[in-house]
Amino acid sequence: MARFTLSPLSLLLSAVFLFSAQVYAVSAVLGVDLGTEHIKAALVKPGIPLEIVLTKDSRRKEISAVTFKPPPNGPKNGVYPERAYGSDAMALAPRFPGDSFPNLKPLVGLPADSAEVKEYALRHPALQVVAHKVLGTAAFKSAQAFTPEEEAWLIEELLAMELQAIRANAEALAGPGSSVRSVVLTVPPFYTIEEKRATVLAAELAGLKVLSLISDGLAVGLNYATSRQFPNINEGGKPEHHMIFDMGAGSTKATVLKFQSRTVKDVGKFNKTVQEVFVLGSGWDRTLGGDGFNYLIVDDMIKQFVESPKAQKVSVDAATVKTHGRTIAKLTKDAERARHVLSANQNTQASFEGLYDEIDFKYKITRAEFEEMVATHAERVAATLQSALTAANLDVKDLDSVILHGGSSRTPFVQRQLEKILGGADKIRTNVNSDEAAVFGAGFRAAELSPSFRVKEIRVYEGAAYPAGMRWKSDDGKPKHQRLWTAASHLGAPAKEVTFPNREDFSVDFYQLVPGSEGAVEANTKVLTTINLTATVAELADKYNCDKADMRLKVNLRLASENGEVEVAKAAIECEAEEPEKEGIIDGVKNLFGFGNKKDQQPLKDGEASTEDADATSSEATESSTTSTKTSTKSAKSSATSSAEALASADAKADTKKKQLIVIPVKFTVAKTGIPQLSKEDLQTIKDRLKAFEASDKARRAREEALNQLEAFTYKVRDLVENEAFIGASTVAERETLEQKTNDASDWLYGDGADAPKEELRARLKELQAIVNPIQKRIDESAKRPELVKNLKEALESTKNFAAEMHGKIKEHEEFLAVKAAASSVIDSSSTEPSESSTTTAAPTGDFDGLEDEPAVKTVTKVEGMAALDKELGPVPPLYTVEDLKESEELYVSISTWLEEKVAAQDKLSATDDPVLLSKDLTERREKLDKVGMDLAMKGVRNFEKRKKADEKTSTKTKKAKPSKSKGAPKSGSTLKLKPDENGKMPSQEELDEMIKEFMKEQEAKKQEDEKKDDGKVKHEEL
Repeated sequence: MARFTLSPLSLLLSAVFLFSAQVYAVSAVLGVDLGTEHIKAALVKPGIPLEIVLTKDSRRKEISAVTFKPPPNGPKNGVYPERAYGSDAMALAPRFPGDSFPNLKPLVGLPADSAEVKEYALRHPALQVVAHKVLGTAAFKSAQAFTPEEEAWLIEELLAMELQAIRANAEALAGPGSSVRSVVLTVPPFYTIEEKRATVLAAELAGLKVLSLISDGLAVGLNYATSRQFPNINEGGKPEHHMIFDMGAGSTKATVLKFQSRTVKDVGKFNKTVQEVFVLGSGWDRTLGGDGFNYLIVDDMIKQFVESPKAQKVSVDAATVKTHGRTIAKLTKDAERARHVLSANQNTQASFEGLYDEIDFKYKITRAEFEEMVATHAERVAATLQSALTAANLDVKDLDSVILHGGSSRTPFVQRQLEKILGGADKIRTNVNSDEAAVFGAGFRAAELSPSFRVKEIRVYEGAAYPAGMRWKSDDGKPKHQRLWTAASHLGAPAKEVTFPNREDFSVDFYQLVPGSEGAVEANTKVLTTINLTATVAELADKYNCDKADMRLKVNLRLASENGEVEVAKAAIECEAEEPEKEGIIDGVKNLFGFGNKKDQQPLKDGEASTEDADATSSEATESSTTSTKTSTKSAKSSATSSAEALASADAKADTKKKQLIVIPVKFTVAKTGIPQLSKEDLQTIKDRLKAFEASDKARRAREEALNQLEAFTYKVRDLVENEAFIGASTVAERETLEQKTNDASDWLYGDGADAPKEELRARLKELQAIVNPIQKRIDESAKRPELVKNLKEALESTKNFAAEMHGKIKEHEEFLAVKAAASSVIDSSSTEPSESSTTTAAPTGDFDGLEDEPAVKTVTKVEGMAALDKELGPVPPLYTVEDLKESEELYVSISTWLEEKVAAQDKLSATDDPVLLSKDLTERREKLDKVGMDLAMKGVRNFEKRKKADEKTSTKTKKAKPSKSKGAPKSGSTLKLKPDENGKMPSQEELDEMIKEFMKEQEAKKQEDEKKDDGKVKHEEL
């Protein structure tokens, strides 16, 4: 069978298509600030430069929560409940606390037995927290929305649902047909590799490709840098140091950033200035944030509730209340509202009806009481700032400013604590949007990484946050350990070259030094395993004679800028070996002159003579007998000796062997370690479950839409049966049938039809529409028909008049051509008759004949010439032929006939009959008529252009063929002078007409030439 191969051109076109598809695929990118309490997103798309994605309620941020609404009839296998997001989810939380999952970000990637997960479970007692059977991380079992057999929901799955909702809103903003698949996510600086992996997994489950992760502080700093210019260090400028203090709902972070600009080489010989943002150090407190403050208020609410008289009557204790999910959900919601109010007011209150055991409760709190509760938390603010400064090796006085970000940073006691630490409010800045600076920075970063956009060049350098290193064993089994990066190392920095003494295949474990319950823990992240190291070492020894002691395995390692993972750029083993012998130029010369190889040119020992020299000397002694001959022989021997010494010196240099570096790549594998990874089957199962959930949501929305349409149509029918126009266009039987079916549909809709499937709802709707639509059509047609008929008749009349006018012009022109042809034939016949002699001039006779004036000169004015010219040229030739008008005339006849028949048939019908003359038919025929008319007009334009070009061509040929004027020839002027010829005869009428026509042509040509001349030139009029 012949083998099909692609040509180079085909491959090139395929590559261009693939590249174009990739560019199109990433033409819209998303920046997401994944907060604990809220999620914010910014879209970047051609025509939409960095715009906040609004929620369905037109809010600029969405609450980070998802709730499963249990089915009314209980859960069923394979049936997915309704999902709610954001504010809708939180509204359902008090009703369904066991299926409401808020503020999941702090739990991402953490084991189920971690302190953070236990604290979360304590604050949300209705949730059933379990360990995932594969990963061991936190997962949730549904309380009422699913059957007990349903697998627990991973944190990553729940976050993926929230991201899917964000993506849907972004695609709605981007416009119809737009797809958003690329994203940059913000993460806290304290996220470990495991937490970052879990975040990326959530995005991938949502159908998003993560271009990069960016820390919250760096995202705010990037947004800060987009509108500012920093000192150029190449010009002696001093970098600026700013701290981003970010207190959100779940945690507090402080990030020290260095801002500067630098001049770098650009394309060609040009230079450019770029902005740079470095993360110098970070500090954090994982649990200091708005949620922690809310929990303090919740605890105070429970305390006051338990101490209330009504609660004491029924012996309510605090422990029982804290385990009641619905009560805690209500208290948590109002605690957050109270905290926000206290940021701007001195006091607030909340009321609860039937809070617990049908007991009502009223709660009051002042700002002073709240600040007293959080007094111990205030001290933790200073610790966070100091840890960031220590990591950056800076002091407070080295900071240019402290930029506030995060909703909780607006809390009054937090700002007072910052002023106390900084020695005043001078360095505190609120010059960025405390809610949206991070998401704008993430969006800018997404546009920067996307090939579809060109933005201001700002180079960012993320910090590692945690030290990292590696462990391995030597060939003799001894454990080895090496620290590779510190917490201040930058992600994406140039790779480090690490040398290993191992000669046999081995494994290297990479770790991250993270805090644990008992101090720092070396958490494994990846493992590097060599595949062919042993075989490669053997190859070096056998092929290149390398000593194993001289061999070195070198591996290039770096931290990826996207997620901080260890990347192995290259692994190779190398050694120095002698270059193999090659016959050089010197050896070739020696062989040419018969000096042999290197072995033959070894130095002679003392007392040892060369056999060849002895033979040569003996031969010379016998052959030479004169002194001159001996002298010549000695001279020759001396020359040969000097040449041998020179070659021996060259051999000595050649004997110094050169070394070359032999480098052979080593094959290896890199695998993720730490928390077990999901298999492809497990991952596909999760994706299928999310797709099934999404399909269930779409089906539910479609059913709800059908239900709403049917309900709305029943209300519409009630209005129609009372409408005069509807009554006039319908019969009594039709209205009675419609009313009966409408009443039946309404009763069914609020009874058994409440849970009816989409198909049955649509069938009911079509049944009603089958009655209403024909009647409505009669009404609409009756209203539109008169105007459309009038317009069509006017168009037909215009077509008819135009055709008649064109036929008249065509006939007139044809008659003129016929008359002109007949006149030309008469002139041709008369010109063949013999003329009188033109050589004899009649002498004057009579007494006064010689006294007469000069022969009279007849002058023809321009007006008379034009009249004669019009008579000669005749009517203007028409732009159309009879064939050109044929299509419009045929269409006119067909439409006129059709219209007469339809109008007659329609006039016979009553108002309750279905019309036969439809508006769409009238519109269609009017459009056909307009199209034919437009085509005819364009044909006339083309005919005119062709005739104009033909006339110009003829005029040009006439000018070129015109003979040059003689000295005595009359020049053209404004009048035409006629004189008798030599025989005294005046020109005939035909000759006169021809002269006038030629005269007018010359005048027109002269006019055109005068118009083309420059204004500065003098125009001369011919006499």
